[in-house]
Amino acid sequence: MITAQMVKELRERTGAGMMNCKKALQEANGDAEKAVEILREKGLSAAAKKSGRIAAEGLVKTYVSEDGKTASIVEVNCETDFVAVNSDFVNFVDNLSKQIIESNSSTVEELLEEKYRADDSKTVKETLIALISKLGENMAVRRFRKFSVSDGLIGSYIHGGGRIGVLVKLECDKQNEILEEVAKDVAMQAAATNPLFLNRDSVDDATLNKEKDIYRAQALNEGKPEKIVDRIINGKIKKYYKENCLIEQIWVKDSDFTIDKYVKSKSREIGAPIKVSDFVRFEKGEGIEKKKEDFAEEVRKQMEGK
Repeated sequence: MITAQMVKELRERTGAGMMNCKKALQEANGDAEKAVEILREKGLSAAAKKSGRIAAEGLVKTYVSEDGKTASIVEVNCETDFVAVNSDFVNFVDNLSKQIIESNSSTVEELLEEKYRADDSKTVKETLIALISKLGENMAVRRFRKFSVSDGLIGSYIHGGGRIGVLVKLECDKQNEILEEVAKDVAMQAAATNPLFLNRDSVDDATLNKEKDIYRAQALNEGKPEKIVDRIINGKIKKYYKENCLIEQIWVKDSDFTIDKYVKSKSREIGAPIKVSDFVRFEKGEGIEKKKEDFAEEVRKQMEGK
């Protein structure tokens, strides 16, 4: 006999609907483990129907260890902002950010095959599939990064409730409130200005040569004499560095400072050199082409179970 308690327990384990749980238990002759497998199989089928749908919403989440020496950033996508604020989705992203800290995985594919930290009876992939089945939207772990530092700390900043996330790695022999302040300020700078590079040394040759070619063509099209074109290009490259390299940018909180000048002033204050050695910035859905549908059509599809 299938009892209400059995259905309730299976629902809590799988997140599936009450009727689906009851049917699975009936099919499994009351065997809870077999019922879980049946629901997973059906969940896989349900998730597969959704896998082609564009997931450009979601969350960017950062996690920094208590000592500030290790940190992670991850982006997990879903289809709508309604699901992005769902507690089950938020908890999954939060747990994943913590799992990455302890993980040796270097790719999303490897991460998905790991045992899920909040329930080691499932892999991350199986947990994600169950969530897709429960919430009815396509989802994807898009990307992640992990930072660690021995001398110094890692700062993080989240903007817009998970729309933008930043990690900044600072190297310094001293660690106190001043260093924490610098980490936050530089992370907020990266969130606000979206720099492409850390410093001019990190600008690759292909990007630099492309910019020079564009500036040369612009100068010649404007009728500038050939003999001064190189000087014009050099001036524009310097401007490019100032706009796109984090260290050379004007500080958004005080235009009298560049980030480099600000960090050096804090180095004197703390009594030890501070080096911004790396940063990463994720913006939710960047680069994903969103499919445009009218609301009535979207509701119709949901009613038809598509």
